[in-house]
Parts: sequence; C-alpha cells; structure tokens
Amino acid sequence: MNIVILLGAPGSGKGTVAGKLAAENANLKHVSSGDLLRGAVAKGTPSGIEAKGFMEAGKLVPDALIAQMIKDVVAETTGDVTMLLDGFPRNLAQAKILEEMGAPVKSAVLIDVPDEIIQDRIAGRRTCPKCKAGYHVKNLPPKVEGICDVCGAELTIRKDDNPDTVKDRLVVYHGETEPLIKFYEDKGVLKTVVGTDPIDTVAKNFIAVM
Repeated sequence: MNIVILLGAPGSGKGTVAGKLAAENANLKHVSSGDLLRGAVAKGTPSGIEAKGFMEAGKLVPDALIAQMIKDVVAETTGDVTMLLDGFPRNLAQAKILEEMGAPVKSAVLIDVPDEIIQDRIAGRRTCPKCKAGYHVKNLPPKVEGICDVCGAELTIRKDDNPDTVKDRLVVYHGETEPLIKFYEDKGVLKTVVGTDPIDTVAKNFIAVM
C-alpha cells in the first residue's frame, strides 16, 4: 500500500480528481477526510457532533479527531493499493502524525488554482442532501435546475460553501495548509499540476506525475 497526498486549496478539485481516478482504476482508493467527517456528523457520532461546529465555521477540525479516522482507514487498507489521501494532512502537525503511522508516502501532488477561481467554483457548488451527489451550476449542472439527477431531491448549498465562509477557509488554507507544499518539496516528493484545465486533463496529468 502506498499513499499519494492531494494538496491544493478548498475548491481546487482534489475530491473530483481523486473520485474520478478511483472510479476508473481498481488499485486506487479515494479517502476523503471531509467525507469521513460529514458521515460522522450525519450519523451524530460523538466525534461528528464535536466536528460539526468547526466545519460549519469553515475552520479546521482538531488534529486528534481526523487523525483517528485516517488511522483506521490506513490500518484496514492492504495489498497493491494506492490511497489518494484528500484533506489529510491539512497542517504540519497532521503531516507528522501521518509519518508516525509509518504509511509510505509515494508523492504529494499539488493541484494549483488561483484564489479568485476557487471562490467562483465554490459559490456554484450544489449538493444533494439525500444521496450526497455533487453538482456545480456551471461546470456540472444537474439535468433539471436545482434537482438531483440521481434521486430527485432538491439540491442545497453546504453551509461551509457560502461566500463568507469560503473566504475564511482560504485564509485558513494559506496559513495552515500551504506550508505543506514546502514540507513535501523538501522531502523530494512534491509534484504540481495545473488545476484550471478541464477535469479530464487534470486527472490525466495527475496520474502521470503521481
């Protein structure tokens, strides 16, 4: 088992790229810390309840909460699998926790997108509250405006995707997460792809460098 870390600002396309690659390659496993946390929130687990307040405010969930969830996934992943780790680590402390797990990091791939494009992307996000399918009003619109293609539920805007929260999330990213770029560059495993290209191109370039 190897780990490829996805780096990039919220809205850079990390989850979209990782999900696409995992769906097309049986030996790739997409592990999203955000999905793990949202699942815990939806189920009302103790960690989910604690994490909810941080997520809705656009702040980072405490390291101990997310680290335990990631540890469990790493422990259960065996064989010839490359884990696409999306959303963890989000800071240097989490990067050190990952090192302590002893999981081999093959590479860290930065999906590079300017802030102004990030803000436009996130403002257009829509999510199905029932089946969790994701859409975008410009880039991935549903067949019927405001309605999920999969289950027919009315689409919603996540609280952490509203414009003010997005600005806060970018501030947090630049202060807390961006230092990981140099961290992995110093280790000689950093790769970079342009994140403003069409998703198929980004995915192709990602898998080429990872």
